[in-house]
Amino acid sequence: MGMQDILGVVLGGGRGSRLWPLTKLRAKPAVPIGGKYRLVDIPVSNCLNSGIQRVAILTQFNSVSLHRHIVQTYPFDLIHPGWVQVLAAEQTLTSADWYQGTADAVRKQLFEIQVTGAEDVLVLAGDHLYRMDYARLAAFHWEHQADVTIAVKPVGEVEAGRFGLVKLESDGRVTAFVEKPKSPDEREAFALREDPEAPYFGSMGLYLFKFPVLESLLKSPYDDFGSGVLPAALEAQRVYAFPFDGYWEDVGTVEAFFRANLDLTDPDPAFNFHEGNLPIFTHPRFLPGTRTYSVNLDHVLLSEGCFIQGADISHSVIGIRSQIGEGVEIRDSVIMGADYYEAESRRQAEGAPPIGIGAGSSVHGAIVDKNARIGRNVSIRPFPPDQSFDSERFSVQGGIVIVPKHAILPDGTRLAPDSKPA
Repeated sequence: MGMQDILGVVLGGGRGSRLWPLTKLRAKPAVPIGGKYRLVDIPVSNCLNSGIQRVAILTQFNSVSLHRHIVQTYPFDLIHPGWVQVLAAEQTLTSADWYQGTADAVRKQLFEIQVTGAEDVLVLAGDHLYRMDYARLAAFHWEHQADVTIAVKPVGEVEAGRFGLVKLESDGRVTAFVEKPKSPDEREAFALREDPEAPYFGSMGLYLFKFPVLESLLKSPYDDFGSGVLPAALEAQRVYAFPFDGYWEDVGTVEAFFRANLDLTDPDPAFNFHEGNLPIFTHPRFLPGTRTYSVNLDHVLLSEGCFIQGADISHSVIGIRSQIGEGVEIRDSVIMGADYYEAESRRQAEGAPPIGIGAGSSVHGAIVDKNARIGRNVSIRPFPPDQSFDSERFSVQGGIVIVPKHAILPDGTRLAPDSKPA
């Protein structure tokens, strides 16, 4: 039994509605993060760094860009065994439906999982930011002869309602599981930790199954792991909890995604892409170094291939190939950059501003998705935190302004609470 006998399965098939409109044109695992990465790079890199050489990514919505990223990023040669591949939802003789939930997604791909010969299956979410050595999880799983092992983390009272909570025996065996309990009375029996700041153990949405056990559990009618499969597993299976005390963040909402990106600009961020021993892999691009002229940068994560002139940028993430004009001011924002460099002749033919942020514009508290065209003297300001809505050219989620991929904001556009919807 070894890490080569484990198959990693990344769940990426949902609509990603919590990350709308970043998921309007792409699958959730393909959403860019940290200037140059994609969300899917996190679980895949954790697998590769842990010795898991076979990874399947389950998806069904807007999977073209995700599939392209996987093919371009994770090629394996004939000498080194392994693969990273997308398993998209498909019609078969036994099923013509879309994935109905996390467990149903795995159920519908059970044949593809079975033919790998994996003895254990590691089920992972595609919207979490963390580093974990899955070899430690696997060693715990085998040592305790567990049928199912759930990775858990300490959770406080305020956030307990967002997690599946577990009740444990002294050896780590799970005796009860409740999915996202809303009332304090329902949570009371699970407050077992002595730390008053984090009295619960919350599920990280990361599960290691013996394959025969997984196969048996998926014969049940339950479509989700948290609300159905895991509580049912407690009746007949040996279910254990593996405690994890490192950084972990669910970035599946716009607010959490925005905050996690901006946290990367800290001098000593809780999650650090600069960790050399356990790198996060992504698509290797052949881009030139970033050029800056008369620029003021403070607490900025700056990616390669950018051209920035006369700008003032603070507490922001600047993605690959970003083009930022003279006199631009950027504060507390995530600029995702561009997928390509634009030819001048093409831009003139389109009659729109160039890709990037035009001279004299100011962007505060916003996410600007890839290939967006923001004209000259455009002003973007955050909305109150309780506001969320969509308009023709932009969206607001929890007060955060989002300029979608390929969006166009003409010269002089103003997006602010006191402005008319664009």
